[in-house]
Amino acid sequence: MDLGKIGKFIALQRKKKNLTQAELAELLNVTDRAVSKWETGRSMPDSSIMLELCTALGISANDLLSGEVVSMENYNEKMEKNLLDAIKEKEIADRRLLALEWVIGILSVGVLLVPIILASLLEIDEWQRVVISLLGVVPAIVGIIAAMKIEQVAGYYECGKCGHRYVPSGKAITFSAHMGRTRYMRCPKCSQKSWQKKVVSKREKGENS
Repeated sequence: MDLGKIGKFIALQRKKKNLTQAELAELLNVTDRAVSKWETGRSMPDSSIMLELCTALGISANDLLSGEVVSMENYNEKMEKNLLDAIKEKEIADRRLLALEWVIGILSVGVLLVPIILASLLEIDEWQRVVISLLGVVPAIVGIIAAMKIEQVAGYYECGKCGHRYVPSGKAITFSAHMGRTRYMRCPKCSQKSWQKKVVSKREKGENS
């Protein structure tokens, strides 16, 4: 999606409605700074308020994502393109999140191990060793939880039996056996347990690209 084009379109439609950035922001319960970011192409409206924005501007979601008023002749074509663009952008974002997961995981292990190593090397009382060791436990746990949340929501897991791709529950991620990003879970479609690998694309095997 062309954020610059979308931003100019939002500004144009806002002016046609004789609304200031502050007035539009008030209608949507956001800041005028957020509206300014949309109109300058620095960010997109959050999906939770996108329909409210379209209603306020008197446009369709397809118009908004296209950055122009879409004619009926091109409506389906534009809608398909916008959908494909959204899918591609999600895949890119998921890849970045999964890369971040590795960083968080490595840092969490480091935060956990460094205090333990220091405590074992320093000549201090036993209670002090315990305190220093515990200093690494809490941030490490927070980091591990964050990494697991990323693994749950970024991308999909592919069933080893039927090939179905889905986002598992937090409970399934937490309690499943795993080797790296491959987890032994029950598929919600075929109800079979299998080793399921992490994939970024939602398209399943056999589907047209």
